[in-house]
Amino acid sequence: DKGHRAGVYKQKNKGHKHGKHRTKGEIERENKGRVSVTALTKKQRKEARKMDKRHKANQLRRNKKDLVLTEKRRLGSRDGPPHLVAVVALHAGVDAEAVTRLLRCEGAGGLVREENSVCGVSDSFGLVMPRFKQRFTFLRPDTADMHSLLDVVKVADSLVFVLDSTEGWDSYGDHCLSCLFSQGLPAHALVCQGVSDLAVKKRVDSRRALAKISEIRFPGARLFPLDSDQDATLMLRHLGAQRQRRLGFRSRRPHLLAQQVSYTPNSSEGSGGAPTGLGTLRVSGYVRGCPLQVDRLVHISGFGDFLLSQIDAPIDPLPLNSMTSRPAKQGKEGDVDMQDGGVEVASVRVLMKADPARRESLQAEAEVDPMDGEQTWPTDTELLEAEEARKSKRVMKVPKGTSDYQATWIVDEEDENGEEDEESTDDEEDEDLVMEESIDGEDLDSQDAASGGGSDEEEEEEEELNSTSDKGGADQRYDEHMDEAEEGEGLKRYREARANEMFPDEVDTPLDQSAKNRFQRYRGLKSFRSSPWDPLENLPADYSRIFQFQSFERTRRRVLAEAAQEEEGAMVGWYVTLHVVDVPPTVMESVQAGRPLVLVSLLPHEQKMSVMHMLVRRHPSNTDPIKSKEELVFHCGFRRFRACPIFSQHTSADKHKLERFLQADAPTVVSVYAPITFPTAGVLLFKQREDGMQDLVGTGSLLSCDPQRVVLKRIVLSGHPFKINRRSAVCRYMFFNRDDILWFKPVELRTKWGRRGHIKEALGTHGHMKCVFDSQMRSQDTVMMNLYKRVYPRWTYDPYVPLPLPWVKGEGTQVPDDFDME
Repeated sequence: DKGHRAGVYKQKNKGHKHGKHRTKGEIERENKGRVSVTALTKKQRKEARKMDKRHKANQLRRNKKDLVLTEKRRLGSRDGPPHLVAVVALHAGVDAEAVTRLLRCEGAGGLVREENSVCGVSDSFGLVMPRFKQRFTFLRPDTADMHSLLDVVKVADSLVFVLDSTEGWDSYGDHCLSCLFSQGLPAHALVCQGVSDLAVKKRVDSRRALAKISEIRFPGARLFPLDSDQDATLMLRHLGAQRQRRLGFRSRRPHLLAQQVSYTPNSSEGSGGAPTGLGTLRVSGYVRGCPLQVDRLVHISGFGDFLLSQIDAPIDPLPLNSMTSRPAKQGKEGDVDMQDGGVEVASVRVLMKADPARRESLQAEAEVDPMDGEQTWPTDTELLEAEEARKSKRVMKVPKGTSDYQATWIVDEEDENGEEDEESTDDEEDEDLVMEESIDGEDLDSQDAASGGGSDEEEEEEEELNSTSDKGGADQRYDEHMDEAEEGEGLKRYREARANEMFPDEVDTPLDQSAKNRFQRYRGLKSFRSSPWDPLENLPADYSRIFQFQSFERTRRRVLAEAAQEEEGAMVGWYVTLHVVDVPPTVMESVQAGRPLVLVSLLPHEQKMSVMHMLVRRHPSNTDPIKSKEELVFHCGFRRFRACPIFSQHTSADKHKLERFLQADAPTVVSVYAPITFPTAGVLLFKQREDGMQDLVGTGSLLSCDPQRVVLKRIVLSGHPFKINRRSAVCRYMFFNRDDILWFKPVELRTKWGRRGHIKEALGTHGHMKCVFDSQMRSQDTVMMNLYKRVYPRWTYDPYVPLPLPWVKGEGTQVPDDFDME
């Protein structure tokens, strides 16, 4: 029998509208029994990623921990350099030599293997502690020489600060601490002598008072007594086991402290018989930081950049195991023989020699081609433009008998001289105009007082002088120690800084010169934040001498990554001798005068000149105004130099406003032409007094290297509302002729009370103008116009920094708070 068939009138329901996706049955029919690979769900993938991130973070943490432990174990051991410890006295009344005598640890099993181990430092020695399986190099630098102290601290692994038992540190010790903290402080320990000599009841009070004093600079630091051999042993154990502080500017560069130095003048045969005045410097020491390559340049702190010719490997003078070393007497003689010219050839092994093809160049400035700006043969368009310019030339007054060609050159010469003079004196004129009225007012008052008094006042003055001369005494003795010229200069700087603070960037329009000509280099900006300014426009000639990176940050990351992965050259901990060629004899004279010698191997490009920017804060101890383009002494990383920087605001915008003075309440960017240094590095700014002392005026860090950073100098022209209407006002005293008003008409105006407007038209010929504002002005308001021009540092880089005299705290310029500017 056949099955039942539905009739034509049977109800047929519509299929389910499941959209575009397939049903499970359709998928099973299409797969035909094939099973797909099991895929993780979104939640499972998220959990897997989370676990991967956790495992990766744990691995990185473990690797960093192992690296730190490896460096800590290597320091002072057989495989690493000796632990370099500098003993620094922070008070004039403490005896740092007694501290170094105790740290010899003769009673605790210490073996002094090397006396005078650091060349240039008389109180230095190498110490081996078989009990701790460590070796140390101790030195006591001269704290009165700030340059030597800073150089030693740059390479020291640990510092031992010697405090006074009652005061802690004096004013000079506080000055040293300010410099050391700003440069970068390695691991340190605080010691104090004389506590055990006190009565038992007073020891606790003395240590508590001293801990309270040291808490200001060293929060949570432990204070070690140092009066016996047992205290010295505990001190050495603490120095060898304490956590080391990593300083980026030295850990990324190979460096060494000279322990043996010799100098050989160049022979005159290769130079054609004339002495060159240069020679080869052989410096022996332990490599620190990272591996040292012979093809890289080395920088000697305070003297400049030099080339290496070869690296030798003499016998280690401070071995941890005495069985494999030479006897002390032979070792000392061997060092002397090597210093005199290398008699013991068998004990010195040449590690590597410089390859001239791979050696870094000493070129610091780009080669300037004066023909770079020259044109080729002019095109037809340029010839047509020149012909039109010749037809529409100006009519000018020239001396009788002068040809057209001579007249053109006369005008160009005057314009050129005017531009050069204005470029050099623009800043001085702007700053002098700010103080012109107040100084003139004082002079007029003094002249009126002098002319109106007559002979009666002169007689009274003579009587007063006679009475004061009779008194004599303390006033005259006080005046003997005062420098009137320095006092007057300080007062002038104070007045300028105070005027800039009360009336920022305001200048007066000159009466005897057109504002159009006086401010021809300035332009107006609709918005300082968003208005464009081409960073490659009208660059100075000094920019042809510097180097620029396409991306400084990318280059910095690449160079530092390559330096961290370097595995060739003289490894860390090796005792090597560097042959530095073409060195002036002043380097050896400095060592013979008792100053330590520090060498650092430069990274690629670090010998080249560019525009360096440093982020600096003014030091609280300095109260004197520091003017822009004033000569300062810079300590940047391992370098020190003199230069005249410019100051600017630290913002994230593409334009930065010039600061006329170093600000006391905000960080300031200091820009200067200097050799490239890759961050991070500490920066110290000193200002040299007339007597030779150097005061710390600012501290900070290296920011970047960017010649295209736009620094704009702002001037503000001010005017007074003469007649005020509802939306407009008639203003005067901003300009003094009609042409200037028409020239500056497109520039926007603003007022001190927040009104904004523009110049509508000039009224008359004496500088009155009609201005329209967004709302009605008030009678006590002031109309202002902002003008800007780009400024650049001056090429004043000087690598020679004179030695400073021992620092004494100065009194500064004392001016009362209610000083009248008028």
